[in-house]
Amino acid sequence: MADRIVALSGNPTARKFASQLGVSLPPVLKRDSEAWAEQPLAGKSVLVLGTTGAELTAPLATALARSGAEPVVDGDLAGFAEAGEAWGRPPKAAGDEEKVDVIVFDATGIRDIAGLKALHGAMQPRLKGLQKSGRVLVLSRPHKDVAGIEASATQRALDGFTRSLAKEVGRKGSTANLLVVKEGAEDRLEPVLRWFASPRSAFISGQPVVVSKTVRRAEDKARRPLDGKVVVVTGSARGIGAATAATMAREGAKVVVLDHPSADAQAAEVAAKIGGKPLLLDVTEPDAGEQIVAFAQEHFGGLDVVVHNAGVTRDKTLARMKEEHWDFVLGVNLAAILKMNEAIVPALGKNGRLVFLSSIGGIGGNVGQTNYAASKAGVIGIVDTMSARLARKGIAVNAVAPGFIETRMTAAIPVATREVARRLSNVSQGGLPQDVAETITFLASPGAHGLCGQVVRVCGGNLLGA
Repeated sequence: MADRIVALSGNPTARKFASQLGVSLPPVLKRDSEAWAEQPLAGKSVLVLGTTGAELTAPLATALARSGAEPVVDGDLAGFAEAGEAWGRPPKAAGDEEKVDVIVFDATGIRDIAGLKALHGAMQPRLKGLQKSGRVLVLSRPHKDVAGIEASATQRALDGFTRSLAKEVGRKGSTANLLVVKEGAEDRLEPVLRWFASPRSAFISGQPVVVSKTVRRAEDKARRPLDGKVVVVTGSARGIGAATAATMAREGAKVVVLDHPSADAQAAEVAAKIGGKPLLLDVTEPDAGEQIVAFAQEHFGGLDVVVHNAGVTRDKTLARMKEEHWDFVLGVNLAAILKMNEAIVPALGKNGRLVFLSSIGGIGGNVGQTNYAASKAGVIGIVDTMSARLARKGIAVNAVAPGFIETRMTAAIPVATREVARRLSNVSQGGLPQDVAETITFLASPGAHGLCGQVVRVCGGNLLGA
């Protein structure tokens, strides 16, 4: 069911009338559902800020220049000059009233309280120049990796700073996220930065993401990153799964549209639209994993990416929950995944990817969802354990945790509960299946080789979860 209040937000007359009444409408989010471009930040003005000792100037300068951005530097231009000249985009000095699409703050050099004061001094006067639906990216180091108690405390402080800032800028449809770059992983920053700086991350805010070199390096493709990759998306006949199948096909993937036999017509329709192959299969069948591998190899010659999206709910408070409802949810959402992976993992090709669908319900819990929350928290446990084991084989394992997304499932929620859930995000609205699909597609791409063992919340910075 569409959000009528968000629909009103897109009407200039309605916004003017609401303003006269003193009523605040949700912001209109700028999204991008077109195929990835060679230079996704072309024409975007990116303001670069930093403090003394900033450590990511060189990779940041290269990333912005290669992505087509127009860098605006508040400080020394020297570190951005060489990369800018090489790509024909020399940096310019920031003016006092600079209007920008993205603000990037390199906070990797902050090691004391004085550094945090410098962060405030540099950022505070610049926020008024951030355009609607803008992006703020704060770059830091893992706080446990820096020497000294004060240094660790101040790097960790950037997490709380970014989460709070995300709630403030969300009123204008903007987002703020923290990119934590491990030492030695600087060359993995570029694809992560360009994706989080783009409109594709419209419903991700207040999120810390760790960039590491855990998984071996893969060829980074800014355009059609999944060309030739064979992808299986479970539960892809409708909703988030269908959006994911279509988005991955858009980026060049050969997609197996897998869903329950009862979704025969819908799976066939999705597959026909994207040039994929439908596979009707109950994921709880004992040999489901073997069937998936055999089907992918028969029709496409291999298997590169599996998206574990299939899931169910059977909501009741624990005191009223029947045993069969508990067993059903845990069986589909958790046990089936574990069993399927026994066959899937050995079959994955070089630089394979596993993407799991968790939920902010599995992080923060929900009344009446002890079974569902347990299963989705269990998925995070799978990611935590498998990511370390499979990284040695070049396989990146990550999860996506959606918040309130406008799907058939959330449309069945009682009206009052649904409205409250929508307004709990920083941007005062629910997300779209496309928001989740874009995130999954990025995590499945070769350029996401800097992310492994991550749980990316696609929730708009929802108050539920952390």
